[in-house]
Amino acid sequence: MSVNKDIKRITTHTLLKMKETGEKISMLTAYDFSFGRIIDEAGIDIILVGDSASNVMAGHETTLPITLDQMIYHAQSVVRGVKRCLIVVDLPFGSYQGNSKEALASAIRIMKETGGHAIKMEGGEEITEGIKRIISAGVPVMGHLGLTPQSIYKFGTYQVRAKEEAEADKLKKDALILQEAGCFALVLEKIPAELAKEVSESLSIPTIGIGAGNFCDGQVLVMHDMLGINHEFKPRFLRQYLNLYEEVSTAVKQYISDVKSGDFPSEKEQY
Repeated sequence: MSVNKDIKRITTHTLLKMKETGEKISMLTAYDFSFGRIIDEAGIDIILVGDSASNVMAGHETTLPITLDQMIYHAQSVVRGVKRCLIVVDLPFGSYQGNSKEALASAIRIMKETGGHAIKMEGGEEITEGIKRIISAGVPVMGHLGLTPQSIYKFGTYQVRAKEEAEADKLKKDALILQEAGCFALVLEKIPAELAKEVSESLSIPTIGIGAGNFCDGQVLVMHDMLGINHEFKPRFLRQYLNLYEEVSTAVKQYISDVKSGDFPSEKEQY
């Protein structure tokens, strides 16, 4: 797809400038061509091709089952629809935790096969060797601290993280370690707003919050949640901008009714 010369692409450098000037960063997930195009054309700064595809696209209970091949498929689809925003692709569970060589191989596959611009990895100090190796190969990395869904069976709950002092101290330390390792931004998920404020102010790289309050440099939501497609999921941090579940359901029921009654297709809708 040819890129319009007038369209200024968002880069990792753009995001650093946005933090410096105090402009908030907007980020949403997308998993296919059609929604990728809509979200990009609406003016979003970052699209995350999230491993949340495991939940909202494939119906799994957790993010763990999605494979690297499946993430590559979703990212390829999104890239074809996008002309402007930065596209970040999640490295899925099991594709980087084992060792840094495997992490690099996974990141290179995503960059070569999808056309995405960066990858995201969950975890702190324990994965820095992999992060450094990936960045040294020229691949930008976004970090992710707080609630890390790939570790859900270790935590055993999706409750707010880092409320206790020891975990909060580790998170602050990990944030600085990830910045030092070369991450260009950091997702902070489901942590107290005051802690997110402290972390955001201690870093020169931008923070993107989800359930982490208003002091982060940007915000991210899962597209299916904010559009109300995933209508059962209503945590405190979610603002639902549409009730697409109801709207689609109403449209489908009307279509069924029109087909059954013989109203569709009408004379104007045939050849």
